[in-house]
Amino acid sequence: MPAATTSDIIRSTPVPQTTASLHSMASIQTASPLHHGVVDASQAGHAHFDDSVLQKSQLSKKSHKRKSRATANLYATRYEVVHAVVEQAGMQVSKEDDPKCYLIWSDSFVQNERIAELKSYQRLNHFPGMGEICRKDCLARNISKMNRKRPEEYNFTPRTWIFPAEYSTFQTYTKELRKRKKQKTFIVKPANGAMGNGISLYRNGEKIPQNEHIIVQEYMDKPFLLDGYKFDLRVYVLVTSCDPLRVFLYQDGLVRMGTEKYHAPTDGNIDELCMHLTNYSVNKRNENFQKDEDVSKGSKRSIRYLNNFLSKNGYDVPNLWFNIQNLIMKTLIVAEPHVLHAYRMCRAGSHAGNESVCFEVLGFDIFLDKKLKPWVFEVNRSPSFGTDEKIDYDIKSGLLGDAIKLMNIRVSDKRKSISAERAEAERRLLGPTKRPEHHSSKEDRGDRHRKIAIDKRKEELKQYLNMIRLDRKREEYENRHMGGFRRIFPTENKSQQAQWTQLLDDAFQLFLSGRAPALQKDMTRAYSQYKEAEILDMIEQCEEDSVSLMAPLVPRGPKRLSSMPTADVPQPSGEDTEDTGDEAMWEKNSPPTSPSFRRRQLSNGPPQRSRPTSSFAHRLSSETREHRSTSRPLSSNQLGKQSTGSQPVVQRTRSLTRPLSATKRIIANHNKETTNVKSEREEQLTKRTLTALTDMRIKFPGKTDEEADTVLDAIESNWKYHKPRIASYWLVKLDSIKRRKVIDIVRMNIRALLQRVWHLNDVDNLALYRIFCRVFNRLLWSHGQGLWNCFSTSQCSWETIFSKSTDVISPLEMSCCRRIVQLCRQCLLIVYQFAAETKNAVAPEPVKTRTYPGNEAPKYTTWNNGNGAIAQRPVRPGHPLQAPQP
Repeated sequence: MPAATTSDIIRSTPVPQTTASLHSMASIQTASPLHHGVVDASQAGHAHFDDSVLQKSQLSKKSHKRKSRATANLYATRYEVVHAVVEQAGMQVSKEDDPKCYLIWSDSFVQNERIAELKSYQRLNHFPGMGEICRKDCLARNISKMNRKRPEEYNFTPRTWIFPAEYSTFQTYTKELRKRKKQKTFIVKPANGAMGNGISLYRNGEKIPQNEHIIVQEYMDKPFLLDGYKFDLRVYVLVTSCDPLRVFLYQDGLVRMGTEKYHAPTDGNIDELCMHLTNYSVNKRNENFQKDEDVSKGSKRSIRYLNNFLSKNGYDVPNLWFNIQNLIMKTLIVAEPHVLHAYRMCRAGSHAGNESVCFEVLGFDIFLDKKLKPWVFEVNRSPSFGTDEKIDYDIKSGLLGDAIKLMNIRVSDKRKSISAERAEAERRLLGPTKRPEHHSSKEDRGDRHRKIAIDKRKEELKQYLNMIRLDRKREEYENRHMGGFRRIFPTENKSQQAQWTQLLDDAFQLFLSGRAPALQKDMTRAYSQYKEAEILDMIEQCEEDSVSLMAPLVPRGPKRLSSMPTADVPQPSGEDTEDTGDEAMWEKNSPPTSPSFRRRQLSNGPPQRSRPTSSFAHRLSSETREHRSTSRPLSSNQLGKQSTGSQPVVQRTRSLTRPLSATKRIIANHNKETTNVKSEREEQLTKRTLTALTDMRIKFPGKTDEEADTVLDAIESNWKYHKPRIASYWLVKLDSIKRRKVIDIVRMNIRALLQRVWHLNDVDNLALYRIFCRVFNRLLWSHGQGLWNCFSTSQCSWETIFSKSTDVISPLEMSCCRRIVQLCRQCLLIVYQFAAETKNAVAPEPVKTRTYPGNEAPKYTTWNNGNGAIAQRPVRPGHPLQAPQP
């Protein structure tokens, strides 16, 4: 039910009581047991005073109710339906042009200066920069640029020329038509026109004026007809945010029909605009224009009627609207770089994911040809909300009401906005200032700079986490109050979402061309598939790195304190210390500075400095675990239980000099008596996954598996030479997008492997895949430093992501994770070697071409798992394994 209007509130207010009733009320209230119900004259004399006080209190309550309602500034709109819908939504319409209202609605474009002055609780019905698709010439120019980059995607607008700049190109096209003895009709429109003004048709292109600012389009002469009339669709789209982009499609709209039976254009009927144009402002003056309250009759009908008509005649309506939705999104993707850049310029300092102060209701004019293929003719940033007929009021009032409800305008937002501004001002004024570094050493300054970089990274992750949480709350609200709208971006269709995200990336690179790299970075992060748990893991890792960086350095190899008790752990047998075949082979061929190489060196050192191997940690006996548990202090409950036993309890503390391995903390105890054991099927599937991962190999383009192994062995044997070059290639030359592509080579094939082994199409909810994703994210941590640490440190730093996690990680799962890390390392080495060979190759001609090993460009990248290929995908020239360009 809509909220009550001001008149309803005034009518529902109780009528003040009369003076006599107030006198009696005053006497009853002032009477006491001492007076025995007798009221003196002084008390009666205060009745009039009480009457005025009560009336004032009631008036103050009314004014308080009026003040607590959100206000709307409709000074710049002439449409009555907007006033009616705003009042039905419970908002109070301001009588003057108040710039501090919650809602500001304007029929025309608003200057950027006014958008910059808006507070965070206000909403304006226009975005800056939306003219890039709402002006006919800008739409044609931007679509043409995207068509040259992605011709298979942007082919839904008629061929267009912008005069006078493209006049010569148009004349060349008309000459070619004459040579082929073909004749086409052209439609001429003003570059910034509206409502059908200035539109004309030409059969001869040479007669079109040259120096006027117009656009010329090929006329679509084979339309889909409705009762013999040409028509187009007015489809309404709501954009609630551009940072990130959120788009809704209204499920009803208008079918605007011509008023003359359609015939193909000829020299005799080319001037009959009511036959060839469907604009309402043009056809409403025709005597054949029909008004009817029935949506299935008249010259203006509803889209719901059209859907029913098409369904009855055997047309595929869902496929039609899938195509319409697709071309709407592709058009908005063209505008997104311009809109986001202009919005950030107006709202400087606002973070991505904050509530947008702008929204916009767009009107798309969609044309259907005889094959029912949709075409975009133009986009209106201020569609008409006139209500000349009942169908107009029904559709447009529902559209506006649902749009305002989706904006979620609340009175409390103003108070929260003021509090946030004060807190931000206090943070800037009272925050710590940067002091000059006079006497600090070079090492201290380096540590401080690394600490600043870690803190900056942690702050970015916190902002991203806040954006994810706000998006989740916003999505929950939208799902409850969507009304007649349907959200089309972001969409739950993962393949379509990935396609649109790639188009967004292409649009940013095309239109901004490196001028705003921060926008591209934020766009990539906003549409990435990170989950809240993964972001929390990254923040936790940053905090651990910050603590370890600021901790005092401990001298290596301290002498054991003779007075400090230690928990003696029995030494493992020879069988326990042996690694599996794959791990032993990897450690045997590891580079001199790799973790496995250092483990072999440390294993020959003194006993107090040695670390237990991973396989020994997997095979700890129950006796050893019981002995180790006694080295930790017991709780009060455990002490009570132990005291009841027959044997005394001896508490022993862990030695402070013995290093505490991260692997010991994260490997789960799989004893059936102490932990929950997974089902046999999951354990078998995990074993099969580990077996498949062990058999998996990375294919070097143009080489056999034996040759690829030889390349890896050569790199590892000459590791001192390759180490600085690989570090420069991975950490410096490749950007974040290309580094992610290298990791995605392994990620996507691991995903395919899990789908095949676990017999699941969607593995996103699989616990094992979520663990793998955390490992992948850790390898990309700190601009690729996570993967590089696997080469150059003595510890597996990626294992620390599980140290503080509540999840139970089994030895099989840890083995799978270790194998994945090995594959990522091998993938980096192969990509590095391929880039080096490609760079050193000499092209036969001085053009930008690339050569490949084996004198042949590889057509496919194949991963072998012992039973055959599990994945095979085409490789772009010069781009092996979907890896970054060298």
